[in-house]
Amino acid sequence: MPRLSYLLAAVVAACAPGAARAGDVPSFTADVVPLFTKAGCNQGACHGKGAGQNGFRLSLRGFAPEQDYKWVTREFDGRRLDRTRPEESLLLRKATGQTPHEGGRLFSATSREYGLLLDWLKAGYPGPSKGDVSVSKLELAPASQVLKPGEEVQLVATATFADGSRRDVTWLTKFDSNDPAYLAVTPGGRAKALRHGASAVRAMYLTEVAVTVVGVPFDRPVDDARFAAANNFVDAHVFAKLKELRIEPSDLCTDAEFIRRVLLDACGVLPTVDEVKAFVADPDPKKRGRLIDAALARPEFTDYWALQLGDLFQNRKERDHDVRGVKGVRQFHAWLRKQVAANRPWDAIARDVLTATGASTESPAVGYFIVTVGEHRHGENSEAPESVAQAFLGTRIGCAKCHNHPLERYTQDDFYHFAAYFSRVKLDRKEAKDGATALRVSHPDQNQNKNPVGVGQPRTGAFMKPQPLDRTPTDVKPTDDPRAQLAKWVTDPKNEYFTGAMVNRVWKHYMNVGLVEPVDDLRATNPPTNPALWAALNKEFVDKTLDLRALMRAVLNSHAYQLSSATRKGNETDARFYSHYYARRLPAEVLLDAVCDLSGVPEHFAGYPTGTRAVQVPDPGANSYFLRAFGRSDRVTACACERTGEVSLPAVLNLMGGETVTQKLNAGGWVSELLAAEKDDDKVTDALFLRALARTPTAAERETVRGLLKDASRNDVYKDMLWALVNSKEFLFNR
Repeated sequence: MPRLSYLLAAVVAACAPGAARAGDVPSFTADVVPLFTKAGCNQGACHGKGAGQNGFRLSLRGFAPEQDYKWVTREFDGRRLDRTRPEESLLLRKATGQTPHEGGRLFSATSREYGLLLDWLKAGYPGPSKGDVSVSKLELAPASQVLKPGEEVQLVATATFADGSRRDVTWLTKFDSNDPAYLAVTPGGRAKALRHGASAVRAMYLTEVAVTVVGVPFDRPVDDARFAAANNFVDAHVFAKLKELRIEPSDLCTDAEFIRRVLLDACGVLPTVDEVKAFVADPDPKKRGRLIDAALARPEFTDYWALQLGDLFQNRKERDHDVRGVKGVRQFHAWLRKQVAANRPWDAIARDVLTATGASTESPAVGYFIVTVGEHRHGENSEAPESVAQAFLGTRIGCAKCHNHPLERYTQDDFYHFAAYFSRVKLDRKEAKDGATALRVSHPDQNQNKNPVGVGQPRTGAFMKPQPLDRTPTDVKPTDDPRAQLAKWVTDPKNEYFTGAMVNRVWKHYMNVGLVEPVDDLRATNPPTNPALWAALNKEFVDKTLDLRALMRAVLNSHAYQLSSATRKGNETDARFYSHYYARRLPAEVLLDAVCDLSGVPEHFAGYPTGTRAVQVPDPGANSYFLRAFGRSDRVTACACERTGEVSLPAVLNLMGGETVTQKLNAGGWVSELLAAEKDDDKVTDALFLRALARTPTAAERETVRGLLKDASRNDVYKDMLWALVNSKEFLFNR
């Protein structure tokens, strides 16, 4: 009978949390859950995974406190808690190492953490209640700091709650360094500079996050004159950051390097021999600006950027039960190319894609939803919410579908509020032989169209109305297309995630390193390396009415873009502040086209006319081992990581002896015509170097070729020379 009385008392105490809330009783939601997070208990490597660990599970990083409370207090007859002797509770004994614990000893019996849990247990372990006040903001102080290597700073985390109250939560906040090689941080929030450069510390308390940026300047003198050369506002901010960190910028690149760089970056083409000669010989001091304007007006620019947008919008055939075929992919590509050619503002393109309706043959942008929604009856359950957020906002919200975002303030509720915008996307899918697939704005069950727009949250069962990620209230009527409201919010010039996502993609394309990396992972805990430049580029983009060419023109005309890739003493290790141009391997399609241009032998793609360039091929499924080996995007997700620029063994072997390269080099092409027409070997050598590398050979290179010509035929020497050029780093990389 006494045992039954004890069990009844424990149940009553657990079910009536409000009875034990007098005084300074710890809150399960505001104190205990953050403590679990800070101690690592609810991380994926411990108890915070679906199946838990060793019979104990918690929601990942505490996203479901009501479930955590049930598992801690009720599971296995409450064996983890001892009501009569709280200090003997298994919850405490394991954390302090008194009972074997695979996670080891987390804190001592004299620690503040131990005291909090013991006080909570003594108070009758009150659980979450409707009266709990949610946290609305987290701030870190100082927000920025300049340190020397070895110096430390104590960070202070302050939480603001929905009722306006504020509280120092430093000791309950989880701290992490964005780059542990530059900056270390203790669990208590003490940050220590390890090496020169800059990084950030991110902090998380419940659903809120904050960052502190720490700069660690180099301890060396730099001539201020090195920062004086500025072409536009871009340079003012790049050089200000370099000056702050005492990193010396490189010299300007040569004219030959510049013409090759610009045409490859903007248009995906090598300059011709005549273009290089004319540009280098031109004495006009404004010739670089004129070249940039000319490049942005070329049809090759349109081809290349239609390819980029095709990657962004995942323009491909479906993986299973494809209803568009190559024809549909080509139609969407042609539509994108038309937008680029007309220089339509980015917000106009985005709105057309986000609100596309009708048959895919008449509205090719419907293809975006055909591949992201696919065969899902309910658009909110498809890939569309994650893809839209990543493509248009540069934000990764996919993990919030199952739990709160581990690195951002987005909750599971935020995800389903956002997903509700796609709850009226209905695809009338048809096989190509039966007609065109069409998108209609309707609930899958037409009888539901008169009901409020929204979706059910699978964990809580709550009804989630459409709401943007910044949580501003919206009113979507049952007869509205919810995507129209979404498009309005997404493309608002004040939405820095929308403008910033494209600014960051354009900046990375031309500078090879994004202001935010990864390029499509914009979040509060991943700040740009140069916040002032970030703000200035966003302002320029908005001021120029989201004109992509105007944004690119500002980047290309900057002194920063035109710096040499050759480093100077002191900037060799810089990989994030743009003290020199960061050389990069040519993208797959550009490299294949460059091989074709250099050899004079075009590639043939099945179903396309001979002479079609790789950047003009709409379908990423077009059969090409070369393009696969060099990292062409398959467009299966919205992630920019699908396109790779890594140097791999298969790619190297392909260049050295692959069928694509060897066939083109053996075919003769323009080199055979050049040899027949030009008897001066030096002029032939010059032409090959100019076409491949946009420069003439050095004296040593010229003498080497002359020596080889004494012992072998011209045809063999120049064929081998062509092979050597194709396999050189100078050819493979834009520098």
